[in-house]
Order: sequence, then structure tokens, then C-alpha cells
Amino acid sequence: MSETLKNSVKTMIKETFEGPPVPLKGSWFVNSEPNSGIFGAIERMSCDEASTSIHGTTLAAHTDHVRYHLWGTNEILKEGKQPQMNWGMSWEIHSVDEKQWNTIQEGLRKEYLTLLEAIDAIKWNELLANEVLSSLAHSAYHLGAIRQMLKVVKV
Repeated sequence: MSETLKNSVKTMIKETFEGPPVPLKGSWFVNSEPNSGIFGAIERMSCDEASTSIHGTTLAAHTDHVRYHLWGTNEILKEGKQPQMNWGMSWEIHSVDEKQWNTIQEGLRKEYLTLLEAIDAIKWNELLANEVLSSLAHSAYHLGAIRQMLKVVKV
């Protein structure tokens, strides 16, 4: 993968999770205010808000699902093959206490940082490029879902 394309992919992933760069220079697809990525959305959320059921799922489940997906992506980048995954299990979180909520958030941040490091280190091929780009799209989708769910929770 060219250096330019690799840097663009990292920019989009960073915007998905961190929001636009500070100082603000605009954004590519998230709101242009600081902390408008996944991390900014979830760090302002209490464990009670993260546990609120909205149409059968919780913000904690969405957040952990993104973490789980990133873990799977990171395993593919490291091992070159899909790990055994139980996608249904990634949605089973219905309630979290403060410690569990912090653990989910820390796990997500760890997998995100691991992904950024892997992007710089891997030997690119079409499979790995598709995996990273699908992870970007998947995470951006869940950012939108999380932001919509927050509108219900923060009423």
C-alpha cells in the first residue's frame, strides 16, 4: 500500500475514534467539534447510560462489539487468518457497573492503538487492505449508531 493511502486510512480511523484533529482543521465525515468520535461519545457516558436498553441493545454492547471487531481485525493482521469468533456473544452485554464500563472502554482504546501500530507494520496485500477498510467502515457505522442512541439516553 502506498504511504499516501496508508496515511489516509489512518486519518479516517483516527477521525472515527478520536474525532477531527485538534486544533480543528475541519473533518472528513464526523461532526467538526472536538471529541466527536467514538471515544468522545463514550467517555461522557455513565455506566447507567451505557446500560440503558434501546430497542434491545445497549451502548455498552455496541462499544464492546466494536472492541471485539477490532480485536478480530488485529488478529487477522497479526496471524494472517480469521480467529474463531462468536459474534452473538459480542452483543450479550445488558448492564455494566463502573468497573466493567471502564474495562470495555480501556479494551477498545487498546485495540484501536494496536490497529494503528499494525497498519504501519504489516506487509500489505488485498486481503489485509480489505480487512482494515472494512474495520473502518464497521467502526464508522457504530459511531453513527452510538450517537443516535445517545440522543435517546441523554433526553
